[in-house]
Amino acid sequence: MKKICVIGSFNIDIITTTDRMPKLGETVFSNTFDVFVGGGKGGNQAVALGKLDADVRMVGKLGDRFYGPDYLEVLKKHQVQCDTVEIEPGMFPGTAVVAVDRNGDNLLFVYSGANQKVDTAFIDRHWEAISACDIFLFQLEIPLETNLYALKKLKELHKTVILDPAPATDYHEDMLQYTDYVTPNETELELLTGVAASSFEDFQMASRLLIEKGARTVIAKAGKNGAYLFNAEMSLHLEGYHVNAVDTTAAGDSFNAGFAYALAEGKNEVESIRFANAVAALSTTVIGAQNGMPTLQQVQAFLSQQHL
Repeated sequence: MKKICVIGSFNIDIITTTDRMPKLGETVFSNTFDVFVGGGKGGNQAVALGKLDADVRMVGKLGDRFYGPDYLEVLKKHQVQCDTVEIEPGMFPGTAVVAVDRNGDNLLFVYSGANQKVDTAFIDRHWEAISACDIFLFQLEIPLETNLYALKKLKELHKTVILDPAPATDYHEDMLQYTDYVTPNETELELLTGVAASSFEDFQMASRLLIEKGARTVIAKAGKNGAYLFNAEMSLHLEGYHVNAVDTTAAGDSFNAGFAYALAEGKNEVESIRFANAVAALSTTVIGAQNGMPTLQQVQAFLSQQHL
């Protein structure tokens, strides 16, 4: 199996559930409240890969306050190599406040904390371990200049790079030319291109705009509707799987992890997206970003049932 490296963010997740989201200025009572030592797009992807038994390394920073050091134990528990994770003294780790309604939809508020300390010097300090990996996952919750710096260096080494442009507000078009796969969801795709995608033609139009700007392959995530694949050779819709979704918080992270895992196993792009769709679907069946992420055995069992 090829080695996978996640370069990105950590968050401690504070999650509350409610019957419905409040209107502006309105108070709505919550039904549950939890603190999860495990979250952030980078950490989520790394843990999801660990639960799939991938050979995975995490690169990022945690603060030494508010459960920050405890996150290292979460990574170790899931067999994620974390000697390239540093603890920033006197800082909070990234922290996310998440509200989930009865439909499984969510709102997120994120404080970056130690994630903003992942600088280019940090990348250089760990470059030997980083460059020994084969497939790389990026998001946009660490400084933009750090992402660009690492992407350029990996491009020179002809590594395989997957970019999840989330949150899409902190994005630069130059990043596209250094990636092999860009994986926006519907909201991010609209923010990046100005196209509100609801049909195959919409997704195709928006994805072609990203390809014109330098992207090689666009994999547009469409939630329960699966994903769309667009590049110079293919234009496909791969349908999602039906499950009883209760929390979609980390479905996108789970999808990216599943896609990277399948690529590392030697599967082609279409096979890898089908596998990623299954991982994402299963991740929505449990409350909590990392709690619902499935094991490899659970994914295999689920996929075997889809062929009955």
